[in-house]
Parts: sequence; structure tokens; C-alpha cells
Amino acid sequence: MALYRYPQYIALANPNDVFDTFYEPGARTPLSGIYRCEGCGHEVVHTHDRPLPPQNHHTHRDTRVAIQWRLVVTDQRPAA
Repeated sequence: MALYRYPQYIALANPNDVFDTFYEPGARTPLSGIYRCEGCGHEVVHTHDRPLPPQNHHTHRDTRVAIQWRLVVTDQRPAA
């Protein structure tokens, strides 16, 4: 889980699909930020339009659980 110390530097985003989209390993993303694996909670810092970590970046104890990334923090404004 992403943590923060100073709340004045973080703002709650209005509802936006960019935070509700799941990305596959190796996918290119629309925004830079912190992405979280929905299967295990592992987080990575990721740069816009670069591929997310590949399938073999990390493994889950339960191999049936898919690696899917979700944006959790960004400093860029998503398109409306």
C-alpha cells in the first residue's frame, strides 16, 4: 500500500476510469505513477508510455492469481 506523510501534497482524485482500469504485464500506460498488482499488492513506480513490468517480474504464491496492474497514485491530471 502506498503511504504518505504530508497530506497537503496529495489530493483525492475525482472519479475517473484511469484509476479503475486494469493493465496487463508489459502494457503501456497513459500516466506515470505508482501501480499496484491487484493479485498481491506489490507496487512499482512506472513512467508514462513505458511497458509495465513483464509477467516474470514477480510471482504469486497462488499461480492461478493473475498479475494485473492498477494506477493508485499519479501527479498528472487524467483526461476527463
